[in-house]
Amino acid sequence: MDNPTRTRFKPLTITFAYYVTFITLGATMSLIGPSLPWLAQHTLSRLDQISGIFIASSLGYMIGSQLGGRAYDRFPGHRIQSLALLLISLSAALVPVLRSLWLLVAIIFLLGIFQGALDVGCNTLLTWIHGEKVGPFMNGLHFFFGVGSFVAPLIFAQAVLAAGEIRWAYWFFSLLTLPMAVWFWFMPSPPIRTRTPEAVNGKPINGLFLLIVFFFVFTVGLELGFGNWIYTFSSRLHLTSESGAAYLTSAFWGSFSVGRLLGIGISSRLRPQTILITDLAGCLAAFAILLLWPVSSLALWAGTILMGLSIASVFATGMAFAEQRLSLSGAMIGWILVGGGIGGMVFPWMIGQLFERISPRITMPVLLTSTLIAFGLLLVLTFPHRKNITTE
Repeated sequence: MDNPTRTRFKPLTITFAYYVTFITLGATMSLIGPSLPWLAQHTLSRLDQISGIFIASSLGYMIGSQLGGRAYDRFPGHRIQSLALLLISLSAALVPVLRSLWLLVAIIFLLGIFQGALDVGCNTLLTWIHGEKVGPFMNGLHFFFGVGSFVAPLIFAQAVLAAGEIRWAYWFFSLLTLPMAVWFWFMPSPPIRTRTPEAVNGKPINGLFLLIVFFFVFTVGLELGFGNWIYTFSSRLHLTSESGAAYLTSAFWGSFSVGRLLGIGISSRLRPQTILITDLAGCLAAFAILLLWPVSSLALWAGTILMGLSIASVFATGMAFAEQRLSLSGAMIGWILVGGGIGGMVFPWMIGQLFERISPRITMPVLLTSTLIAFGLLLVLTFPHRKNITTE
């Protein structure tokens, strides 16, 4: 018989490993926003051209999520994560040194594949370990994503001040990823969850599940659209300096981290749907501040911080919401992340296309529209007769 203490300790150790991994994942994903003008300069590209890297990243992320989700249903999860970490390290090291736009797009595409595989792995394996009680642990996981996203712009700002360029910010996290890849290679993987007959027959792919996927399309689009464009939005409108814009980006991800930290305790006391309604109401309040006082530096900081706090726990709580209703397989979580990848592709790209053709101020109306649609979907999902939403 297994030692109960050892049995209890092992899941916590593995959970901690996923938390450390998400610091790196958050950092490498949030570096693109602040480095966007630098990457455009390196590749002699306009902002509407360089914004194509958002499409490449999101397409890669979706492919990685789908392939990864299926792989985790079949193979030891930690071996897959080890390979993903190694390839993330190599890809991130190349990003700041490429001078060709198309080469940069290709590397960002590959980086997105590896990030998607790593993301779906941590979400899937954590769900398998903790089951319906995953809520606080899932919020903890995504809190550490916020930690990485908060630290990365600070390191970026210091690298620019010290060296006048961005490569050391990327190389720092590239080197940090390598020992983690070794750690995962030798760590035993959680048992693969046996899929239920309903999952095998495809019954969970019904109206409820599709609405959940679309919910992630718009909420991830909001999160990444805001996080990736707030730097360029604020600096182009001369609401702050370039270094101030970097600190504003860090403030967004810092408040994002605080929101996810608070979500760990809140998710153990409130129902997921209650938390999600409150979060999206906070996002709408943030847009009210930003749109009612468009030239105020104070409103910019207040709205950005409130947005970070409000959007912070939406993804993790949405995952807990889905797990309560459907026994999630790796493939199903992969589809949820594909939905998030679509949102992360469409909304930052759309902002990039409209940014110079119309005005930088188009950023907030686009993201507000995403929030309103997400809120409408959430109301449908929490309707008393939601269990009758099927395609059967």
